[in-house]
Amino acid sequence: MSLDADWRAGIDAVDAALIDEYQSGFPVASAPFEQVATEISAATGVDVDAAELLGRVRDLREAGVFRRFGAVLNPPVIGSSTLAAVAAPDERFSEVADTINGYRQVNHNYRRDHEWNTWFVVTASSREKRDAILAEIEDRTGCAVLNLPMRTDYYIDLEFPVVNQDRFARESLDHTDVSATRIAEDARGDLTALEANLLVAIQDGFPISATPYADIAAEVDAEVDDVLAAVDRLLADGCIKRIGCVVNHIVTGFTNNCMVVWDVPDADLDARGEAVGSLPYVTLCYHRPRRPEQDWEYNLFTMIHGREADAVDAKIDELAADHLPFDHERLYSTETLKQTGARYDELVAEGRDD
Repeated sequence: MSLDADWRAGIDAVDAALIDEYQSGFPVASAPFEQVATEISAATGVDVDAAELLGRVRDLREAGVFRRFGAVLNPPVIGSSTLAAVAAPDERFSEVADTINGYRQVNHNYRRDHEWNTWFVVTASSREKRDAILAEIEDRTGCAVLNLPMRTDYYIDLEFPVVNQDRFARESLDHTDVSATRIAEDARGDLTALEANLLVAIQDGFPISATPYADIAAEVDAEVDDVLAAVDRLLADGCIKRIGCVVNHIVTGFTNNCMVVWDVPDADLDARGEAVGSLPYVTLCYHRPRRPEQDWEYNLFTMIHGREADAVDAKIDELAADHLPFDHERLYSTETLKQTGARYDELVAEGRDD
């Protein structure tokens, strides 16, 4: 379902706080909902307790407003991840998409209006495993694979307020903080057994309970204090990007998104990437390699999410005129073929430091 103005009008201050203010920063504590209840009561002037908040999170999850409650994990940091594309013939499109979606290591797959029309993410336990999957997809589909692993993360954050009338993401904001982070193609190999088990336990979300960390500790047969310390470490290391309520942007009306690829002079790439990543309406900004042997000359990727297609187009025009005066192409998403979290069972099994 997609939320309309009438639905948003029915959201009260407590729901709005949960949806917009707790997409990240959820406490890593033995009784996190108690702390959040105190914070929301102080911010809204509405007396709310932990039990009521639990019920509201469950209701919003059941309504589809939240995809899940818990941690947003960071595949490029934990494993070996890449964005790939194929040019599937129209008459075989469904067949090719089904073949790609059959791999559990493929967690996102979108149809885009471009010659390279099928764009998917592969995350595996090692670079060798990742590349073997790409080779197998190429062999099974008969389609050449465009392999574009991330080189630099300038800004990647799909956390933005949605209980509003914004036409595009963060229309009401004026700045975001960025820093360039180099991304290795090889999976990290220094996870402890507890950290690896935790990633598997939380990949689909936290239990919606008064004591989610205690519940997770019981599942992985660990002490709750050890789990809390491990979660803090994984946050600090970047394996966990954030903890909170993960909003479903399609359901909340952000149905228009466009991936724009740019041919930026290499010498200017970092400066341009950081400058563009700081623009609030840019939800993703990163460097991926050119592949001239496959006629792919683009090295900077940006994403803009919006409720209105015209508003998204206008922001891309602004990007091109004011910030990135270079050749570019606009690849609109026309169909979601697969969208899940990356699977970590196999991924972490080979990366443990027991």
